Amino acid sequence: MTHNRIRYAAGSDVGRSRANNEDSVHAGERLLAIADGMGGHGHGEVASAAVISTLAKLEDGPAPADPVATLADAVREAGQRLGDLAAQDPALERMGTTVTAMLWDGRGKFALAHVGDSRAYMLRDGALYQITRDHTLVQSLVDDGRMSPDQAARHPRRSLLLRALETSGLAEPDLSLREAYPGDRYLLCSDGLTSVLEPEALHHVLTTVADPQEAVVRLIELANEGGGPDNISCVVADVEPADA
Repeated sequence: MTHNRIRYAAGSDVGRSRANNEDSVHAGERLLAIADGMGGHGHGEVASAAVISTLAKLEDGPAPADPVATLADAVREAGQRLGDLAAQDPALERMGTTVTAMLWDGRGKFALAHVGDSRAYMLRDGALYQITRDHTLVQSLVDDGRMSPDQAARHPRRSLLLRALETSGLAEPDLSLREAYPGDRYLLCSDGLTSVLEPEALHHVLTTVADPQEAVVRLIELANEGGGPDNISCVVADVEPADA
């Protein structure tokens, strides 16, 4: 049985246009997660922080036997937490958040849960793959053949979400179980990064900057140099053999 470990770094920046940072991020031995909150008046911060703190509990206890079910339960619990907060404070009723999370089983597989338009990418053998699908109106139009990916990337309403984790707690995340191999590199990021940087720019940084922390810093720098229109958060994680 192969045992892999991950080397990871995370960073978050308010960007150049926003007054506060509504992104929350977690990077640990077992869980990597990113959440981009919305709802105005700082409510997005409440939503993303509540969801990330709920998911962060997955760092404790034994490694999950069924990481997909474990992560799905945690996302459901996070949605319920948003509902509870809104019940206590009606001003929070309109808040919500994206969630993209990876839960490692410690043996070479991870569960991936995703809702919204934050993203996960995998760099494997020099090629970069987007391993999540945006839950946006423009992505649905691309899927239906009614819009090209280039048009979608420039569309003024490209961030209009069809699905997010909200106070109603009903959003179903996309769930999958994936194999990880030594040499893989993963990027989780909010749309403050991908709305500015093309996949070619992500690929360049991820293939040329070896240290995860330096890669995170560079990605955030580039997004700010490109205008920093939104909060920017990312996690970079490298899969290494356990004896590395």
